[in-house]
Amino acid sequence: MKPIKLGMVGLGRAGNGMHLPELEGKDEMFQIYAVCDLIEERRNSVAEKYGAKAYATIEELLADPEVEIVDIATRSCDHYKHACMALKAGKSVFLEKPICTNYEDAKALIELADSLKDKVTLYIRHNRRWEAKFEKAMEICNSGIIGNVYEVKLTRNGFTTRNDWQIIDTYGGGQLLNWGPHIIDHALNFAGGDYTDIYAETRQILASGNCEDHIKLLMTGVNGRIVDMEISSGCATRTHEIMAYGDRGILYDTGVENSQLEWRDVKPGQEIPRLPASDLTPGTDPNFKKAPAIEWRYGGAFVDVLGERLDETWINMYENYRLGKPYRIKHSEALKVVEVISKIKEIVAKKNAK
Repeated sequence: MKPIKLGMVGLGRAGNGMHLPELEGKDEMFQIYAVCDLIEERRNSVAEKYGAKAYATIEELLADPEVEIVDIATRSCDHYKHACMALKAGKSVFLEKPICTNYEDAKALIELADSLKDKVTLYIRHNRRWEAKFEKAMEICNSGIIGNVYEVKLTRNGFTTRNDWQIIDTYGGGQLLNWGPHIIDHALNFAGGDYTDIYAETRQILASGNCEDHIKLLMTGVNGRIVDMEISSGCATRTHEIMAYGDRGILYDTGVENSQLEWRDVKPGQEIPRLPASDLTPGTDPNFKKAPAIEWRYGGAFVDVLGERLDETWINMYENYRLGKPYRIKHSEALKVVEVISKIKEIVAKKNAK
């Protein structure tokens, strides 16, 4: 195996706190060859630890002919500019979410990457696509165990505040661009990849700054499913991260760290009993409240949340770059996520203008 020579741009919360730990143990696949950060102490410290070159600017890093893939983990507002610079410099790009802060930039970036696809590749880091609970829930919903799934509820809630750039709109802050890309990507997968209708609301509950920290999205999928998505930093109790309603049962997560996805469904082969409609006054009909009992079957699937591999996106990227295997996150899927984010902002702006 020939390691890919990485040039890492941005060594903050995502780059230093997520990307570098995920690369541990992957020395056969990746070499941290060069790093770049505006903070001298930060870049020098990481460079010394990994034996990498340290650059003060992205321009210097992009001029290094040995860098093969540029890992961009700068502030959200800079993703478009930095990704375009790297692609035009002839470097493949591994781009942290959100890929861009608005649909127009995202569309232009994807078009640029696609026009250069014979020379370089743009990889999108939607690593939550590998979330164990999400993957298993998709499998169960598509299996028919709980019948035809007509509604899915997704939440990522907590009761927290923060004071970094992620609460300032100028830098691409807010939950729409923080947790939003992950859970909207999940929502679109449950919805069949696209939507026919959207309703949205956002609120600023606990966050300082000028960004939303509570989001409600209702989406009608092209597959007919209703997807109810909520992301909140102002919810002071636990909520099920996944619930799915089927016409023969229900699926939900238990919420514990090493958790179960549990379901109950109508016993296979049993018809769901339905009494004939009656126009009698309730209480005078002898069948009132006497519907035949349903025989339920209970099931569960263990989901090792603590052992899930959100770093699989790096392995998938290596397999594509070196071995030509398909990369799981399509450009069209990442673009659709930003389209939904921009649509939500548009809906909220119109409501606020009234």
